[in-house]
Amino acid sequence: MRHDLKVPFADKDAAKKLGARWDAARKLWYVADKVDMVPFAKWSPSPHDASSAAPASQKTAPARTETTGNAYVGSNYVEMPRICECLPWDVCVKCQATALNAGNA
Repeated sequence: MRHDLKVPFADKDAAKKLGARWDAARKLWYVADKVDMVPFAKWSPSPHDASSAAPASQKTAPARTETTGNAYVGSNYVEMPRICECLPWDVCVKCQATALNAGNA
C-alpha cells in the first residue's frame, strides 16, 4: 500500500535514507509496502492536506457560488461596532436595523 508523505525540502535526504521515494509526476514523497510507518510519522500529512487528497486527475472543480455583496479585505476592511451581545446569525430587536437582509432579498 502506498502512503504519501509531506516532506519539507530540508528533510528530503533523511526521508530518502529511511526508504521514501520521490514521485516526480505528483511532486511528492511516498512510501510503498512499509509495515512500520513510525519513522515516517513526522511527515504524515494531516487529513485535510491537499497532498493526501485524491490525485489531480480525480479532483473536481469547486462549485461556483453567486454573491450579491462586496467583500472588503485588507486596508478596505472596516469592522462594524457591536450593538448587542446576540450571535452574529441571530437578529434581535437591537441589531435588526443593521442586520443583513439575506433572507428577505
